Amino acid sequence: MTPKWDEIESGNEPPPLVIGPVTRTDFVRYQGASGDMNPIHHDEEFARAAGYQAPLAVGMFQAGVLNSWATHWLGPANVRRSRVRWKEQVWPGDVLTCSGKVVRKYEESGERRVDLELSCTRQTGGLAVQGWMTFVVP
Repeated sequence: MTPKWDEIESGNEPPPLVIGPVTRTDFVRYQGASGDMNPIHHDEEFARAAGYQAPLAVGMFQAGVLNSWATHWLGPANVRRSRVRWKEQVWPGDVLTCSGKVVRKYEESGERRVDLELSCTRQTGGLAVQGWMTFVVP
């Protein structure tokens, strides 16, 4: 259930989401859904020829997981802004942890809003995706 305005404060952090280990099958499923069939994301030989240790995830896979986690908390209809920055590649076998917190609670354009800072980290501690979202809160 989406929290109400008086239930949210700056610094609130919902429970993190942990997924994985992610697999090449996860990557291929995402590729099929997105239409991005670049072989670097599923073909071992192609990925190695390009200088990678293995096929790597489509960047939007982990960005999508991160945004889905946030919208599950505050509601997809309430999204006003979303942006991400890719920081590290994600590989088969990685375990991803999505987390975030409210960094600002305010009113703008007649709406009650919150800004979130988000992160999707790998089991290594490396930051795969950094994100920011703005939501309207009823």
